[in-house]
Amino acid sequence: MSYTAHIDRFVRDNLPPIDQLPEFIFELPQLQFPDRLNAAKALLDKAVAEGAAGRPAVIGKGIRWTYGDLQNKVNQLARVLTEDMGLVPGNRVLLRGANTPWFAVCWLAVWKAGGVAVSTMPLLRAKELKQFIRLARISHALCEASLAEELNLARPECPELTQVMLFGDDAFVEKLSLKSTEFTAVDTAADDPALIAFTSGTTGVPKGCIHLHRDVMAMCEVVPGSWLKPSADDIFIGTPPLAFTFGLGGLLCFPLWARASTVLLEKLTPPALIEAIEQYRTTICFTSPTGYRQMSGLVSNYNIQSLKKCVSAGEALPVDTRNKWKEATGIQIHDGIGGTEVIHIYLASGPENYREGALGKILPGYRGMLVDEDMQTVAVGQTGKLALKGPTGCRYLADERQTSFVRDGWNITGDTYHQDSDGYFYYHARVDDIIVTSGYNVAGPEVESVLLEHPAVSECGVIGVPDPDRGQILKAFVVLHPGHHGDDAMVKTLQEFVKQNAAPYKYPRAVQFISALPRTETGKLQRFKLKAIAA
Repeated sequence: MSYTAHIDRFVRDNLPPIDQLPEFIFELPQLQFPDRLNAAKALLDKAVAEGAAGRPAVIGKGIRWTYGDLQNKVNQLARVLTEDMGLVPGNRVLLRGANTPWFAVCWLAVWKAGGVAVSTMPLLRAKELKQFIRLARISHALCEASLAEELNLARPECPELTQVMLFGDDAFVEKLSLKSTEFTAVDTAADDPALIAFTSGTTGVPKGCIHLHRDVMAMCEVVPGSWLKPSADDIFIGTPPLAFTFGLGGLLCFPLWARASTVLLEKLTPPALIEAIEQYRTTICFTSPTGYRQMSGLVSNYNIQSLKKCVSAGEALPVDTRNKWKEATGIQIHDGIGGTEVIHIYLASGPENYREGALGKILPGYRGMLVDEDMQTVAVGQTGKLALKGPTGCRYLADERQTSFVRDGWNITGDTYHQDSDGYFYYHARVDDIIVTSGYNVAGPEVESVLLEHPAVSECGVIGVPDPDRGQILKAFVVLHPGHHGDDAMVKTLQEFVKQNAAPYKYPRAVQFISALPRTETGKLQRFKLKAIAA
């Protein structure tokens, strides 16, 4: 039996069977991790030991903490978890909070104490919280005081949740102040689980994805290490919640890995984000394609010359959005795609290797190929499903859907692409988003990218709806810019626009104007909700 620091072995015991796991590969020198590894120690304690104690680490509303300050607060909370709340390594800790410096402390303290963090979005209701608590057998919770109501509603039906502490108020700060600022990180194994990330819900059915301490560090070595390449002088900012792995990496782990600093602010709408970029003179921004599109028209009102690098992920970046941001700022977006199952970005392009229309190439450390339904590779130029393997991969918590994501040792991401002869991948759609109309296969995102080029269109989503004659037809849900009217004339205008700029069979035969698209808190379009509206 391999070493583990986990006394509570629930998560380890509910990993998928070995024959259902993907093959993990560690080909690069920087991915050769030691057998004992604690992510909080590697990201924070090591930084302090190497002389970063006085450097700025985390910035928030009325807060500016150095690495030394952050380490002290993490150590104090780790003591509260272990001494007052009885946490033992392997216990699951529900984390519930917005993007704030204190929420960052919670993440790091749970890891340092050997716990398994289970993050939840601030908007989740009691019914959803109960589901997560039961699935993950959660015994502890750290909940932002302002978000306690729904958790309190869930608790009577969750007897396993015995220890709850509210954070972010004066009582919490006072409790921490009574604790020593010394705490030795639990000597976790590199393959001890560190977090359970529930999928963001684009399909409406959550799955718990288990990631190890090793996985946290692997995403740091791959994404900032080989692709984004930040420096210690960078200041990160963005909109993705720390509750999702896109935000956890981009706004907490990657800055700490680089010995840089991060600005954590809640409720950052695009206007608030661009204002914060100016105020804090940030240099690296993480947000969604929708965020960049909406900020493009605001750039002239702000001084954002400090901004050097911009990262887009979560959904396909339309060429028109990329071009508008480049015209407004001079910055070519770092575009990537990742997934909760693989923890972060695995396929991407940067300014130096961008090819118009392509998403990019597989990042160092991973291997990828396009396959058909029989797991046979498809020819160059042919559409196939992306199969991926590398240092991270899918491990669902006690979920029979493991076998639908992992086949023959490969992670089957659910995305379709074609590849050119130079190895660039061109995104088409999620497998579930392919629309078959009159025998033609059409990807919703490619129609959306055309519609977004029309000056009247602010946002749009395209789905397939049943049709007795064609099997399916394309239906577009469109949000118009102010000053434009969603009438029959606009329907015809948009339909003709698509016909003129794409194959005629790709035009939406039905168009519905709505005030806003349903999105997750990371900005992903929830197509299943559009399908429910259409039904």
